[in-house]
Amino acid sequence: MRCPHCGNFDDKVIESRTLANGEAIRRRRECNGCGARFTSYERIEDKQFMVIKQDGRREPFDRTKIERGVQRALEKRPVSQMTIESLVNEIEDSAAIVGKVNHEIEAGTIGDLVLEKLGALDKVAYIRFASVYRHFKDLEEFVQEIKKLGGN
Repeated sequence: MRCPHCGNFDDKVIESRTLANGEAIRRRRECNGCGARFTSYERIEDKQFMVIKQDGRREPFDRTKIERGVQRALEKRPVSQMTIESLVNEIEDSAAIVGKVNHEIEAGTIGDLVLEKLGALDKVAYIRFASVYRHFKDLEEFVQEIKKLGGN
């Protein structure tokens, strides 16, 4: 495995963990050249998991889109990178379980999974993500979402 930091091919596996009901393996690696740590994933190639967009189009599931959205929502929040990786793994696993039967899931369902996980982790990140995901148009929509979050 090539180190994303220095390009060296010499590394060692520090930890391996099974994900998605045994259908994927997450490996933490350490580069023997520069000492940087990084994560790799091994997955069984199966029928392509598809996401059904709001307009009916279908596109391949892309974990990096979830990662980008979660990273942006948690930007400048006191949440570690390991927690973010774990959160994205949980979302991916949940999506795989929901869409397991026919290998597809609606984009809205993925968004709801992200909101559920962010709501439990960080309320500010939840509001940030919800404002983009739900397309808030005015201040009143923000206030309503905050009231829902606070249980008022």
